[in-house]
Amino acid sequence: MGHRNLVSADDTLIKTQCHNAEVPKACIQCVKSDSHSQSADKVGIAAIVITCISNKAVTLESNMTVLASSVHDKKLKLVLQDCQKEFSDAKTNLTTAMDRLKNKNYDQTNYLLNHALQKEFYCKNNVGDLQYTLPTTVLNDMTLYEELSEAAMRIIDRFLWV
Repeated sequence: MGHRNLVSADDTLIKTQCHNAEVPKACIQCVKSDSHSQSADKVGIAAIVITCISNKAVTLESNMTVLASSVHDKKLKLVLQDCQKEFSDAKTNLTTAMDRLKNKNYDQTNYLLNHALQKEFYCKNNVGDLQYTLPTTVLNDMTLYEELSEAAMRIIDRFLWV
C-alpha cells in the first residue's frame, strides 16, 4: 500500500514538472519512458528530458544523412548535409547543457538548450526555403524535439525562481 502511494507521488511530481509545457503529454511520455523516472527529483526529471532531446538529435542527424544521400538536387543535398551538421552540433550543446544542469548552472543550461533548439529551427527554415517537404516521420521527430526543448527550458526556468 505504501509503495503505491510513493509511485503516485512520483507521478505527481512528473506531472507537476511537465504541466507548464505547451505539450505536457510529450514531456510526461519522455520522462515515464526512463527507468529512473520514478526515483527522479526535479533536476533528475529535467535531465531525463534533455536525454530525450539528445536522442531525438541523434535520430534527426541520422535522418538528414540518409535524406542527403538520396536526393539529387545539389542545393537540397547541401542544405540536408548542413542540417546533419546542425544536429551534430546540437548534440554537443545538449551534452554541455547536461553538465551545466548537474553543476546547478541553470541559466547556462537553458542558454545551451535554446541554442540547440535554434539549430533545429535553422534546419527547418532552410529546407522550407527550398520548398522541400520532409518525410512525415522526420517532421514528427522535429516537432517532438521542439516540444521537449520547450518543456525542458520551462522546467529549468522554475529552478531559477526557487
